[in-house]
Amino acid sequence: MASVDMLGKSYSAFTNKFVWEKLQEGLEMKNYFVLGIIGLYLLTVFPLAIGAEAGNGEALYMKNCKRCHKLNKKGMGSSLETMAKKYQNDSAGIVDLLNNPTGKAARMMKKFVTGLSPQEKEAIADWMTSQSQGKTKAKTNIAPISEDTETCLSCHESVTPGIVADWRTSRHAKNTPEMALNKPVLEKRVSSKTFDKGLKSSVVGCYECHSQNPKLHSDNFEHNGYQINVVVTPNDCKTCHPTEIKQYAQNIMSHAYGNLNNNPVYRDLVDSVNGIQSFKDMKTVLVPPDEETDADSCFYCHGTSIKAKGLKTRETAMGEMEFPVLSGWPNQGVGRLNPDGTMGSCTSCHTRHAFSIAMARKPSTCSECHKGPDVPAYKVYAVSKHGNIYSSLGKEWDFKAVPWTVGKDFTAPTCATCHVSLIVTEEGEVVAERTHRMNDRSSWRIFGIYAHAHPKSPDTSIIKNKAGLPLPTELTGEPAANYLIDAKEQEKRRENMQKVCLTCHSDGWVKGQYARFENTIKTTNQMTLAATKILLTAWDKGAAKGMAQNDSIFNEAIEIKWAEQWLFFANSTRFASAMAGADYGVFANGRWYMSKNIQEMLDWLEFKLKGKTQRD
Repeated sequence: MASVDMLGKSYSAFTNKFVWEKLQEGLEMKNYFVLGIIGLYLLTVFPLAIGAEAGNGEALYMKNCKRCHKLNKKGMGSSLETMAKKYQNDSAGIVDLLNNPTGKAARMMKKFVTGLSPQEKEAIADWMTSQSQGKTKAKTNIAPISEDTETCLSCHESVTPGIVADWRTSRHAKNTPEMALNKPVLEKRVSSKTFDKGLKSSVVGCYECHSQNPKLHSDNFEHNGYQINVVVTPNDCKTCHPTEIKQYAQNIMSHAYGNLNNNPVYRDLVDSVNGIQSFKDMKTVLVPPDEETDADSCFYCHGTSIKAKGLKTRETAMGEMEFPVLSGWPNQGVGRLNPDGTMGSCTSCHTRHAFSIAMARKPSTCSECHKGPDVPAYKVYAVSKHGNIYSSLGKEWDFKAVPWTVGKDFTAPTCATCHVSLIVTEEGEVVAERTHRMNDRSSWRIFGIYAHAHPKSPDTSIIKNKAGLPLPTELTGEPAANYLIDAKEQEKRRENMQKVCLTCHSDGWVKGQYARFENTIKTTNQMTLAATKILLTAWDKGAAKGMAQNDSIFNEAIEIKWAEQWLFFANSTRFASAMAGADYGVFANGRWYMSKNIQEMLDWLEFKLKGKTQRD
């Protein structure tokens, strides 16, 4: 039966379902008359069908050759138009080339020609020589694709079809920079004023992005005759989006790698979370985490450091090729250190290769890094009134519109509404300018040991408080004011955010919401201070080891509870208040746990002191 099944699979390609069903029926009923008729039919038609397939040179060319040899433009190899001219009336020459490819062609072609029969090679050659100029016209796009990108697509449509299909859905694939420049001011998605001649008239494809600034890229390599960068960086995107890139460089997210890794206090926290512990002789020993563990944890969002470590030969569908070996890769973290020396990754929010503004505007994009107990923005949003409206009605919204019109394109804010997007009224009045400096509308930095005025610099590793620690406040809460924005700047940012709120809410509602939020900042800071005083007492009385003993401040039970007080519970309460998701800020991870944690810290301290007294 296995052989009959194989026959059926081949046969179904060129005969009808009825005949195949009758064949199976005859086998089951042992009706030899039916089997005889079907067998005669197969003996007559089967070889003809196979011969027809083998003789279809055009179909064979399209299946095996077209990915590299485009119809009328150069791809990985010469075009069909060029080959038809070269081998006109010389089909034997083409057969010889297929049988004995040489040089670069040998490496590229061996994957495709070794499986072809002599008859199939002759069919391809006969069809190619029959072609002449004017018979091989390819489909044309409304927005033209450059020859360089066509070359990329000729292979990657089969090697990485998902990437190509994703890109074809994008605005990059359907619009040229010149088309983007001609949009009305408020509808523009590019901020560059001009483009060079070679770039402006083609869509933004593979080559246009992966070939920018090659001399700056340590990950640049020769790839089938082209100099290609593996990693596309903000500096490459700057070709079309200079304003957005300048803003993002001033955004605290772009410094996320250094703000974590270059801050000794936070680096100590990373080591305590990611390090490997062993237990022996009633003690635990912590081994610092390796790079892969860090990359799979905190630095997935904060970004890794991408470095080129040389080249490695790999077997591919196109033969052996050399590719760069990159450490810290893959990564798309917001503060990624790139091989050209820049920081950040646009694809954190605008996922490649569709680079969709609709995706960037949806809360699920932000949830990739803002969902855990330390930054629970997405979970808070889900239980807020705004999140309820989005969940119930968001399918009817227009997430692609530029500018984004409040009341028409959407009826409740998402993360992007409040922090990033260009917002206008139905009369065209600008409510908020587009910004990729996400803190432009944020007067407070609510993430940290204590909530405080936003830092002046996006590089928070430069901050030093009076105690010499790289923290924006003292351990007792007083702000390191020299490094933070002043009250005037806070008020400006508060007004910027409230303008967005006022498109839907009355002044009294907005002012009342802010009064509650800023009261929550005060009360959560007080609760963190209470926990800190318990910890300081434990250090002072020798119940725990702290900075004075050059010990980690995150490796004992009372220290871990102190970190949870601000990292989880105070942060959750503040996010819940800021985003009107009050339920999350009570029992989920908020006020209840702040109170409970303080009592547990005190009980721990009393227990340790009692044991210490008994030992003494």
